[in-house]
Amino acid sequence: MRSIAFASVFAVLVAACGGAAAPSAAPSKSAAPSVAAATSAASPTPGPAAKVKFNWTAVSGASSGLWTAYEAGYFKDENLDVTLEHIPSSSRAVAALLAGDIQFTHLDGEVDIDADLKGADIRMVYGITNRLVFSVMTQPSITSPDQLKGKRLGITRAGSSTDTAARLALDMWHLKPTDVTFVPLTEVPAIFTGLSAKQIDAGVVSPPTNYRAKVAGFHELLNLATDGPQWPSVGIGTTEKYLKANPDVVKRVIMAYSKGVWRFKTDKAFALTVLQKYLKVSDQAVLTNTWEQFSKYLAEPPYVLGMDNTLKEVAKTNPSVSKLKTSDLIDDSIVKQLDDSGFYKQLYGK
Repeated sequence: MRSIAFASVFAVLVAACGGAAAPSAAPSKSAAPSVAAATSAASPTPGPAAKVKFNWTAVSGASSGLWTAYEAGYFKDENLDVTLEHIPSSSRAVAALLAGDIQFTHLDGEVDIDADLKGADIRMVYGITNRLVFSVMTQPSITSPDQLKGKRLGITRAGSSTDTAARLALDMWHLKPTDVTFVPLTEVPAIFTGLSAKQIDAGVVSPPTNYRAKVAGFHELLNLATDGPQWPSVGIGTTEKYLKANPDVVKRVIMAYSKGVWRFKTDKAFALTVLQKYLKVSDQAVLTNTWEQFSKYLAEPPYVLGMDNTLKEVAKTNPSVSKLKTSDLIDDSIVKQLDDSGFYKQLYGK
């Protein structure tokens, strides 16, 4: 399913794979008293701040926990000097991760599987969304899956999460990938532009683009977040080598990220400010809808779920997947440690 994408990944493992830096952090707004109380328990790690480069791939609300943690200063609270990178391709991000150019990246379960089959040692250490938070949007004239046959379907790139979502949707409809023509458009907002220009007949988009498409009159043929299977759609990945060498750094990253997700869910005003900055959208209706959707979809506690479903799906076209186990792909030991300690219960006041 991803052989084309990963042929290039492993050819450039040692190449420099930089991404554009995220906008510099604006001063974070003062946290509400409940927010401050829930985050005050963390004690800074002594010594110089650990330098970490963290990549986000999609211009989507799926990245909101990372953006919020960064803007609220939670990484700094954990004595982490975090630089945000934006490499808009999971396959390129994997290459950068393996080359040591970044230490963490957003990625999906299928990227994790394909990379490890090629000899990588990537582990998903945090589940961000355990559903595929994508909608298949179509031109108004297309109201049933059968009408997609022979049509153009927009994705970001081969091997991306949108590619995964598209293929899973086709499988759910008992259609084959060859029944459509995949059109790579690099970024999710460009898929909306392609629909508007009628360059494509359908496209796989995430919030807030699915909302914008609905408002513009396009038809939602499927919402995988509500009607699809459990699936490790977006998680945090690092290498097993880095995890073993830096368990404390990984723990602090997970703690800060978790606080970012919590702040995003519980402080709507601050969350909308963060979304506006990173999504570069000023329409408050779009921003509010994005917050409403991802407030439901972001996982807490952040275990990685649904990998068995992904393994079964990939095995349909790649029998070598049978040699992999979920433990080869996921290491949730730090999340479990935090969960067992009561960290998440304290964070959410449960």
